[in-house]
Amino acid sequence: MPGRLQDKVAIVTGASSGLGRAISLAYAAEGASVVCADLRETSRYESSSEEQSAATHEVITEEKAGKATFVKCDTTDPEQVEDLVKKAVEWGGRVDVMVNNAGIGPETANPAAIWDTTMENWEVTNKVNSTGVFLGCKYASKQMLNQEPHSSGDRGWIINTASILGLVAAPQSPAYCASKGAVVNLTRSAALACGPHRIHVNCICPGYTVSALTELLWKDPSMKEKMEKLHPFGNRLGEPEDLARACVFLASEDARWVNGAALPVDGGFLCQ
Repeated sequence: MPGRLQDKVAIVTGASSGLGRAISLAYAAEGASVVCADLRETSRYESSSEEQSAATHEVITEEKAGKATFVKCDTTDPEQVEDLVKKAVEWGGRVDVMVNNAGIGPETANPAAIWDTTMENWEVTNKVNSTGVFLGCKYASKQMLNQEPHSSGDRGWIINTASILGLVAAPQSPAYCASKGAVVNLTRSAALACGPHRIHVNCICPGYTVSALTELLWKDPSMKEKMEKLHPFGNRLGEPEDLARACVFLASEDARWVNGAALPVDGGFLCQ
Protein backbone atom coordinates (compact mmCIF):
# COMPACT_ATOMS: atom_id res chain seq x y z
CA MET A 1 0.00 0.00 0.00
CA PRO A 2 1.35 3.46 -0.84
CA GLY A 3 2.20 5.66 2.13
CA ARG A 4 0.54 8.92 3.08
CA LEU A 5 3.47 10.89 1.64
CA GLN A 6 3.96 8.83 -1.48
CA ASP A 7 5.77 10.71 -4.28
CA LYS A 8 6.28 13.84 -2.19
CA VAL A 9 9.67 15.52 -1.91
CA ALA A 10 10.42 16.68 1.63
CA ILE A 11 13.22 18.78 3.12
CA VAL A 12 13.98 18.24 6.80
CA THR A 13 16.49 20.54 8.51
CA GLY A 14 18.41 19.35 11.54
CA ALA A 15 18.05 15.86 10.07
CA SER A 16 21.20 14.28 11.47
CA SER A 17 19.93 13.65 14.98
CA GLY A 18 17.01 13.69 17.37
CA LEU A 19 13.67 14.91 16.11
CA GLY A 20 14.93 15.73 12.62
CA ARG A 21 16.25 12.21 12.17
CA ALA A 22 12.99 10.70 13.44
CA ILE A 23 10.95 12.88 11.05
CA SER A 24 13.15 11.97 8.10
CA LEU A 25 12.83 8.24 8.80
CA ALA A 26 9.07 8.52 9.30
CA TYR A 27 8.64 10.46 6.07
CA ALA A 28 10.67 7.90 4.12
CA ALA A 29 8.55 5.10 5.59
CA GLU A 30 5.47 6.90 4.27
CA GLY A 31 6.90 7.07 0.75
CA ALA A 32 8.52 10.51 0.64
CA SER A 33 11.85 11.30 -0.99
CA VAL A 34 13.79 13.10 1.74
CA VAL A 35 16.42 15.81 1.56
CA CYS A 36 18.29 15.58 4.86
CA ALA A 37 19.81 18.97 5.68
CA ASP A 38 22.21 19.72 8.51
CA LEU A 39 25.63 21.14 9.28
CA ARG A 40 27.10 17.63 9.24
CA GLU A 41 25.91 14.21 8.06
CA THR A 42 26.05 12.50 11.45
CA SER A 43 25.11 13.56 14.96
CA ARG A 44 27.35 15.97 16.82
CA TYR A 45 26.31 14.44 20.14
CA GLU A 46 28.81 11.93 21.54
CA SER A 47 26.15 9.90 23.34
CA SER A 48 24.23 9.02 20.19
CA SER A 49 26.50 6.29 18.84
CA GLU A 50 23.88 5.04 16.37
CA GLU A 51 23.41 8.51 14.92
CA GLN A 52 27.16 9.02 14.68
CA SER A 53 27.83 5.74 12.89
CA ALA A 54 25.13 5.97 10.22
CA ALA A 55 23.96 9.16 8.56
CA THR A 56 20.19 9.59 8.31
CA HIS A 57 20.12 9.59 4.50
CA GLU A 58 22.26 6.44 4.45
CA VAL A 59 19.85 4.63 6.78
CA ILE A 60 16.98 5.57 4.48
CA THR A 61 18.69 4.50 1.25
CA GLU A 62 20.65 1.48 2.45
CA GLU A 63 18.58 0.01 5.26
CA LYS A 64 15.07 1.18 4.38
CA ALA A 65 15.40 1.04 0.57
CA GLY A 66 14.04 4.56 0.34
CA LYS A 67 15.18 7.65 -1.50
CA ALA A 68 17.18 10.33 0.30
CA THR A 69 20.12 12.68 -0.08
CA PHE A 70 22.15 14.95 2.18
CA VAL A 71 22.70 18.68 1.72
CA LYS A 72 24.96 20.62 4.05
CA CYS A 73 23.23 23.79 5.19
CA ASP A 74 23.56 26.48 7.81
CA THR A 75 19.92 27.49 8.24
CA THR A 76 20.87 30.95 9.52
CA ASP A 77 22.50 31.82 6.17
CA PRO A 78 20.00 33.10 3.57
CA GLU A 79 22.14 32.04 0.61
CA GLN A 80 22.57 28.51 1.95
CA VAL A 81 18.85 28.07 2.64
CA GLU A 82 17.95 29.36 -0.82
CA ASP A 83 20.52 26.98 -2.29
CA LEU A 84 19.10 24.10 -0.23
CA VAL A 85 15.68 24.58 -1.83
CA LYS A 86 17.24 24.83 -5.30
CA LYS A 87 19.21 21.62 -4.79
CA ALA A 88 16.09 19.84 -3.58
CA VAL A 89 14.27 20.87 -6.77
CA GLU A 90 17.21 19.75 -8.92
CA TRP A 91 17.23 16.40 -7.12
CA GLY A 92 13.52 15.71 -6.73
CA GLY A 93 11.80 18.01 -9.23
CA ARG A 94 9.87 20.04 -6.64
CA VAL A 95 9.48 20.70 -2.91
CA ASP A 96 6.24 19.44 -1.42
CA VAL A 97 7.12 19.49 2.27
CA MET A 98 9.47 21.77 4.20
CA VAL A 99 10.19 20.94 7.85
CA ASN A 100 12.03 23.79 9.56
CA ASN A 101 13.30 21.78 12.50
CA ALA A 102 16.93 22.86 13.06
CA GLY A 103 17.37 24.62 16.37
CA ILE A 104 19.06 24.77 19.74
CA GLY A 105 17.47 23.83 23.05
CA PRO A 106 17.13 25.82 26.28
CA GLU A 107 19.97 23.87 27.89
CA THR A 108 22.25 24.78 24.96
CA ALA A 109 21.25 28.41 25.41
CA ASN A 110 22.76 28.49 28.93
CA PRO A 111 19.72 28.75 31.25
CA ALA A 112 19.59 32.07 33.08
CA ALA A 113 17.06 34.56 34.36
CA ILE A 114 16.43 37.64 32.25
CA TRP A 115 18.91 39.80 34.21
CA ASP A 116 21.72 37.29 33.62
CA THR A 117 20.94 36.59 29.97
CA THR A 118 23.76 37.81 27.77
CA MET A 119 23.39 39.53 24.42
CA GLU A 120 25.32 36.69 22.81
CA ASN A 121 22.89 34.15 24.27
CA TRP A 122 19.91 36.18 23.04
CA GLU A 123 21.26 36.77 19.54
CA VAL A 124 22.47 33.23 18.87
CA THR A 125 19.30 31.58 20.18
CA ASN A 126 16.98 33.81 18.19
CA LYS A 127 19.12 33.62 15.05
CA VAL A 128 19.06 29.82 15.03
CA ASN A 129 15.55 29.18 16.33
CA SER A 130 13.52 31.95 14.68
CA THR A 131 15.53 33.49 11.85
CA GLY A 132 16.36 30.00 10.56
CA VAL A 133 12.66 29.12 10.48
CA PHE A 134 11.84 32.40 8.74
CA LEU A 135 14.36 31.67 5.98
CA GLY A 136 13.04 28.15 5.49
CA CYS A 137 9.47 29.44 5.20
CA LYS A 138 10.54 32.22 2.86
CA TYR A 139 12.37 30.13 0.28
CA ALA A 140 10.16 27.05 0.48
CA SER A 141 6.96 29.05 0.00
CA LYS A 142 8.51 30.92 -2.92
CA GLN A 143 9.20 27.59 -4.62
CA MET A 144 5.78 26.15 -3.78
CA LEU A 145 3.99 29.16 -5.26
CA ASN A 146 5.55 28.41 -8.63
CA GLN A 147 4.91 24.69 -8.88
CA GLU A 148 1.91 22.72 -10.06
CA PRO A 149 -0.53 21.70 -7.31
CA HIS A 150 -1.26 18.11 -6.39
CA SER A 151 -4.54 16.49 -7.39
CA SER A 152 -5.91 17.70 -4.05
CA GLY A 153 -5.24 21.29 -5.12
CA ASP A 154 -2.55 21.75 -2.47
CA ARG A 155 0.86 23.14 -3.46
CA GLY A 156 2.82 22.43 -0.31
CA TRP A 157 3.11 21.77 3.40
CA ILE A 158 5.41 23.75 5.70
CA ILE A 159 5.94 22.50 9.25
CA ASN A 160 7.91 24.47 11.82
CA THR A 161 9.29 23.19 15.11
CA ALA A 162 8.25 25.49 17.92
CA SER A 163 7.89 24.33 21.55
CA ILE A 164 5.44 24.33 24.42
CA LEU A 165 7.73 27.12 25.68
CA GLY A 166 6.48 29.13 22.73
CA LEU A 167 2.99 28.91 24.26
CA VAL A 168 3.85 29.20 27.96
CA ALA A 169 7.02 30.44 29.64
CA ALA A 170 9.87 29.25 31.85
CA PRO A 171 11.81 31.64 34.10
CA GLN A 172 15.30 30.44 33.15
CA SER A 173 14.89 30.50 29.36
CA PRO A 174 13.92 34.00 28.15
CA ALA A 175 15.83 33.78 24.87
CA TYR A 176 14.52 30.31 24.11
CA CYS A 177 10.92 31.20 25.01
CA ALA A 178 11.08 34.32 22.85
CA SER A 179 12.54 32.42 19.89
CA LYS A 180 9.88 29.73 20.01
CA GLY A 181 7.08 32.22 20.57
CA ALA A 182 8.30 33.93 17.42
CA VAL A 183 8.00 30.63 15.53
CA VAL A 184 4.39 30.21 16.66
CA ASN A 185 3.29 33.64 15.44
CA LEU A 186 5.46 33.51 12.33
CA THR A 187 3.63 30.29 11.48
CA ARG A 188 0.28 32.04 11.80
CA SER A 189 1.37 34.99 9.67
CA ALA A 190 2.76 32.72 6.96
CA ALA A 191 -0.39 30.60 7.05
CA LEU A 192 -2.54 33.65 6.35
CA ALA A 193 -0.38 34.63 3.38
CA CYS A 194 0.07 31.12 2.00
CA GLY A 195 -3.42 29.74 2.61
CA PRO A 196 -5.06 31.30 -0.47
CA HIS A 197 -2.35 29.62 -2.57
CA ARG A 198 -3.12 26.23 -0.99
CA ILE A 199 0.09 26.03 0.99
CA HIS A 200 -0.36 24.71 4.53
CA VAL A 201 1.81 26.27 7.26
CA ASN A 202 1.63 24.72 10.73
CA CYS A 203 3.94 24.14 13.67
CA ILE A 204 4.38 21.49 16.30
CA CYS A 205 5.07 22.41 19.92
CA PRO A 206 7.07 19.57 21.46
CA GLY A 207 6.93 19.05 25.19
CA TYR A 208 9.68 17.62 27.34
CA THR A 209 11.34 15.01 25.17
CA VAL A 210 14.18 12.54 25.54
CA SER A 211 16.74 13.03 22.78
CA ALA A 212 20.43 13.70 22.27
CA LEU A 213 19.67 17.44 22.26
CA THR A 214 18.03 17.37 25.69
CA GLU A 215 20.33 14.81 27.33
CA LEU A 216 21.80 17.37 29.75
CA LEU A 217 18.34 18.02 31.20
CA TRP A 218 17.94 14.39 32.26
CA LYS A 219 21.34 13.61 33.80
CA ASP A 220 19.75 13.96 37.24
CA PRO A 221 17.53 10.84 37.67
CA SER A 222 15.40 12.54 40.33
CA MET A 223 14.71 15.48 38.02
CA LYS A 224 13.74 13.14 35.21
CA GLU A 225 11.40 11.18 37.48
CA LYS A 226 9.82 14.40 38.71
CA MET A 227 9.18 15.60 35.15
CA GLU A 228 7.77 12.24 34.10
CA LYS A 229 5.15 12.45 36.85
CA LEU A 230 4.03 15.85 35.52
CA HIS A 231 2.83 14.19 32.32
CA PRO A 232 -0.73 12.95 32.83
CA PHE A 233 -0.70 10.70 29.77
CA GLY A 234 1.54 7.73 30.45
CA ASN A 235 3.76 9.34 33.11
CA ARG A 236 6.69 9.49 30.71
CA LEU A 237 8.65 11.96 28.66
CA GLY A 238 8.12 12.31 24.93
CA GLU A 239 10.20 10.50 22.34
CA PRO A 240 11.25 11.79 18.90
CA GLU A 241 8.96 9.23 17.25
CA ASP A 242 5.93 10.75 19.01
CA LEU A 243 6.68 14.08 17.38
CA ALA A 244 7.52 12.55 14.01
CA ARG A 245 4.06 10.98 13.81
CA ALA A 246 2.49 14.40 14.27
CA CYS A 247 4.70 15.74 11.49
CA VAL A 248 3.56 12.95 9.16
CA PHE A 249 -0.04 13.95 9.80
CA LEU A 250 0.63 17.64 9.14
CA ALA A 251 2.42 16.82 5.86
CA SER A 252 -0.37 14.56 4.61
CA GLU A 253 -3.75 15.14 3.08
CA ASP A 254 -5.28 14.02 6.37
CA ALA A 255 -4.54 17.60 7.46
CA ARG A 256 -6.34 19.15 4.49
CA TRP A 257 -8.31 21.59 6.72
CA VAL A 258 -5.46 22.42 9.09
CA ASN A 259 -3.62 25.70 8.62
CA GLY A 260 -1.90 28.04 11.06
CA ALA A 261 -2.10 25.54 13.90
CA ALA A 262 0.35 25.31 16.82
CA LEU A 263 -0.04 21.68 17.82
CA PRO A 264 1.21 20.71 21.31
CA VAL A 265 2.70 17.22 21.34
CA ASP A 266 3.34 16.97 25.04
CA GLY A 267 1.40 14.11 26.64
CA GLY A 268 -1.07 16.58 28.12
CA PHE A 269 1.55 18.60 30.01
CA LEU A 270 -0.06 21.94 29.14
CA CYS A 271 -3.45 20.84 30.50
CA GLN A 272 -2.22 21.58 34.03
